[in-house]
Amino acid sequence: MAKKKIRVALRKNRHNRTRANDLTQAYRDDAPQASSAPTHDRVRPKGDMSRHRTIIEDDASPATSTDGADHASRRAIDTARCLQGRVMSIHGSTSSVQTADGQIHPCQVRRLLKTLEIEGRSVITVGDRVWFRPSTGGGVGLIEKVDPRSGVIARGYRHRRHLIAANVDQVLIVSALAEPGLKLGLVDRYLVSAECGGVRPIIVLNKADLVDLASFQWVVGLYAQLGYETITASAADRRGLDRLGQLLSSGVTAITGQSGVGKSSLLNAIQPGLNLRVAEVSDWTSKGRHTTTSAELIALEAGGYVVDTPGLRQFELWGVAPGQISEHFLEFRAYIPQCRFPDCSHSHETGCAVKEAVHFGQIHPGRYDSYRKLLDQKSIDDE
Repeated sequence: MAKKKIRVALRKNRHNRTRANDLTQAYRDDAPQASSAPTHDRVRPKGDMSRHRTIIEDDASPATSTDGADHASRRAIDTARCLQGRVMSIHGSTSSVQTADGQIHPCQVRRLLKTLEIEGRSVITVGDRVWFRPSTGGGVGLIEKVDPRSGVIARGYRHRRHLIAANVDQVLIVSALAEPGLKLGLVDRYLVSAECGGVRPIIVLNKADLVDLASFQWVVGLYAQLGYETITASAADRRGLDRLGQLLSSGVTAITGQSGVGKSSLLNAIQPGLNLRVAEVSDWTSKGRHTTTSAELIALEAGGYVVDTPGLRQFELWGVAPGQISEHFLEFRAYIPQCRFPDCSHSHETGCAVKEAVHFGQIHPGRYDSYRKLLDQKSIDDE
């Protein structure tokens, strides 16, 4: 296979001083100053210019982006000295990588990959398929390369991409009908994120035993009419668990949702031997407590893998521009071509077919409100 050299950017290893006013340096401003003429020439560049390195990549296909994660998947390695595996969990700087024969190898990420300038917080995540060099003395292996990803679950966190899971086939979006209560706006955010990541979304309305389901039939009907499979479930009376077990028995499924909605309880009910930690919703804040603190890829007895992700109290979209959000609201698509302006944002323009559809009841007003909130938030973030 042809190889080529390429220059890649690395993360900064030095930062500007956080102190705006340096009183120590200003203390003796009246002192005589030494000559400002340089006494020597710097050989190495300073600052960002020094944070680059030349690496060798496979020249099988052109690079798709300038992000360091792309270079991590294209980096040339000696496959004869490496094994291929899947990242099952990440704890601190150590990852558990499972090979095809079922063996688990503790590994750390090669420093070059760790320092690549990327838009995310880490170059690897749970579910990644990686190449690693096993340890020779029973120690820790070294991850050398990350294979390209297919389906991803990601969010924005502190202006960076937080990749929750990779190579996922479908995602169960779990929301509780009670304790802490249904948040359709958050469900809509997860739906847009799944569409962007190329993952099939499935909506699970949990804790159905605590409410009168007749009051929530409109919610089931709303999403079912849009083509999303919607399941009412309960770990207490095992409602909906048979269908969930069927869905989890093949491929890789991520389970996501806010804290306290009962994700781990559902998994424990489907496969009791998992013994995942659970906790009650806080009586003081009416919010869930964080019991799952890191994502983990779990093999199920009936087949398939499941990624139990930490509960999230906020979910910010990542990787979608404000003008693209409407494309991921399925009911908007039939009306967008009828708008008066081709770049209509469906928020304030006259002659907007989407707004007219909301007015005449053809688009649910709650879904439109979710769209407006997402649009306003993304517009602020992109300023």
